[in-house]
Amino acid sequence: MVHKKSKPVLATVAALAGVSAPTVSKVINGRDDVAAQTRARVQEALEQLGYESPVQRRARFSGPPMVDLVIDGINNSYSQEVLTGILEYAASEGIEIVLSSVAPKRLHDANHEEWAQRMVESGRKGLILVTSEVTTRELDFFKRRDIPVAVVDPLNPPHSGFVSVGATNWAGGRAATEHLLKLGHRRIAFLGGPEAAECSVARLHGYLAALMSHGVEARPEYILAGAFTRDFGIVGTQQVLDLPEAPTAIFAASDLTALGVLDEARHRGVKVPRDMSLVGFDGTPLAEQAQPRLTSVAQPLKEMGRAALRSVIQLANGEGIDSLHVELATELVIRDSTSPPILDSTSPPIRG
Repeated sequence: MVHKKSKPVLATVAALAGVSAPTVSKVINGRDDVAAQTRARVQEALEQLGYESPVQRRARFSGPPMVDLVIDGINNSYSQEVLTGILEYAASEGIEIVLSSVAPKRLHDANHEEWAQRMVESGRKGLILVTSEVTTRELDFFKRRDIPVAVVDPLNPPHSGFVSVGATNWAGGRAATEHLLKLGHRRIAFLGGPEAAECSVARLHGYLAALMSHGVEARPEYILAGAFTRDFGIVGTQQVLDLPEAPTAIFAASDLTALGVLDEARHRGVKVPRDMSLVGFDGTPLAEQAQPRLTSVAQPLKEMGRAALRSVIQLANGEGIDSLHVELATELVIRDSTSPPILDSTSPPIRG
């Protein structure tokens, strides 16, 4: 008869490491209130006594690998595209996805320590977060239990210990603005996302780089920060169209924002693209469904979902990955919402 190896009791581990049993419990459960040197002694004692790590424990679970997926909401085109990519890859590789749809506030309010422990006990291979914002402290609970985590297109990517999957936001912002400049626009407004969001900042810097390369001075009153929402598209358009010299084009940093721009333009009787050109960002089905069809910088949303799941599985299996920060190429898709501006006689020619 083969006897199962017994799990070392806390007192035995504590005696070997020279610490208290509660301290051993804290280390095992990934608590962060243990000094680094103490944690190292406890981990060494656990290894000497044959303690089974979370990775080894998950490997014992039979059946297809399971991965947790948490998503802000599946009622928008962006999330649906990312979700489709994840599910397609999961189906092709025999992976089961455990889906949770939660609001960002509920995600932050969750007990991440208990959540991570439940994942270990149920044999989950990893975690994918499709959410606007997550903190490194929240993710550390999973890292201490050797649970791979991938975050898709976060506003602020976590530090290098976690996988983040996004797109070439700077290049996309430059491509959108270059397109408008080459059509002849030089009064181009930028309706961005939150000021602290790295993806929005990168799109703004791409916009500014394109203006500079064509010798067009950036006008502060044309640059607004807000949210990636339809409502901000409406409000932002109101602000820039009420300026003494309104823009002839708007670069909206998300397709949802661009839909708000279209709403306000219709309300004012401004024809797109005859009176004002418009470019969005994301390349969701919304761009194709809009009237007029929206010129947009397309992110490879499905491939971003596939890349996140692929990275999690590779890390869970102990395989190396090329990079913890995956950045996939964007593509400008020209449709019906952009055209040359109607310039007055005092407008100098565009350079470049």
